[in-house]
Amino acid sequence: MKKHHAKQNSDIAQAGLPGADSGIEEPLRQAGIDPDRLSIFKFGQKAHASGPRPWVKRLIVGLVLWVISLALEIADFLPESFIHAVLSLVIGLVILQVACQALLKASEKLAARLHWNHYVAGTVAEILSTAPELVVIAFVIPVSPLIAFIITLITIYNNALVFSFYSFFLPKDKYGKFLMPLPITEAGTQILIGGGAMGLILGLVMMAFTSDSPTKNSFLPVDLFTISAFLLTIFIFYTHKLITGYAQEEDEVRESLGMTGKDIEKRLAIVYEDVTENSIASIAGLLLIGILGALIGGEQVSEFARAMVRELDVNPILTALILAVFAGMSEYVILWQSHQKKEYGIALANAFGGITQVMFMVFPFTLLSIAVYQSWINPAHPDFPIGFSLSNIFLLIFLFPTFYTLSSLLEEDHTMGVLDTVIMTSIFMFLILLMVSYGASTV
Repeated sequence: MKKHHAKQNSDIAQAGLPGADSGIEEPLRQAGIDPDRLSIFKFGQKAHASGPRPWVKRLIVGLVLWVISLALEIADFLPESFIHAVLSLVIGLVILQVACQALLKASEKLAARLHWNHYVAGTVAEILSTAPELVVIAFVIPVSPLIAFIITLITIYNNALVFSFYSFFLPKDKYGKFLMPLPITEAGTQILIGGGAMGLILGLVMMAFTSDSPTKNSFLPVDLFTISAFLLTIFIFYTHKLITGYAQEEDEVRESLGMTGKDIEKRLAIVYEDVTENSIASIAGLLLIGILGALIGGEQVSEFARAMVRELDVNPILTALILAVFAGMSEYVILWQSHQKKEYGIALANAFGGITQVMFMVFPFTLLSIAVYQSWINPAHPDFPIGFSLSNIFLLIFLFPTFYTLSSLLEEDHTMGVLDTVIMTSIFMFLILLMVSYGASTV
């Protein structure tokens, strides 16, 4: 009967997509699948009018500013240090945002060419979107490993705050709720609990060593290697669950609707119908733009950090706060663009991925990079060793209440209300207040 019902509807491939025939949902509900929770979404954007795309225009602007900055530097005609630092930051942010866009578009085209299911494609796209952040960290570490360490952790809090605010502004049903996608309410909730526990354990261990063991008051390279190994292991299993667990959901949808091979192809084609020019040359070109953009942008951001610390003598806490605020700009732009297209699932996935991926991929990458730099490149750097300072303890311990609050508020699979958003904001502001008031002097 389900198979017959599915055959009667020519739009069977659109099950779970906006605008689908409501009659197609009944077989899914009978099979225990909520159509409103299906993680089906489209990649790419509809073709614009003739002329360069907006991200290409931003790339040209960024490169022109970069060339001007290089010319001024070569001619020894640079403006005052503060102006130069701000110019470097602006150039870096513009080019990094373009690099992120290029990498995402490359992943979309590659997924369309290889016919990946949307679970694999979405996961790869989210991971690639963090590549510019990794490059920034790699460039900042030689300037100040401590700033790189702090930037990564503060970015987690920034992204948690963005997720809280964004989920509050999503369109709501008659009960004032917006149903969260399964990747957030299942595996996402689990990884939040794990991240909070890791932060609390590290913070408490640091406090214990600081008070009871005067010979152990900082991270050794072996400590950083070990911590990063645990975090990356969690991330690998988390990614595996996202891909396999939710790909299984797709199989259940196909079985429930009795979809034929033609139906399955149509469903996949809908996902990539806005992705064009999937040639190897276009994919390679976008990857090259993304990599070069990340390198140029990362170098410019590190120049800002160098000027703030060495020339303007700004404390590392404030410098890290400024950089952390701007570090996630690329993800916030993607979030806003997805929201404008009413692709709320993609927007939420990016907002939530900004929390989990920074915690379990960017943070361990930072620890690994610091350990390598300390062990074999520049062990005499003044920031070494990374101490168990009050600010570092604050940053790690506060991960527990932040992640615990997020996971608790998501228990009912719904977005946050006014009170929920105020709670998250208060936790974040309290952390910043403590760091600025007491943490800066202990760095």
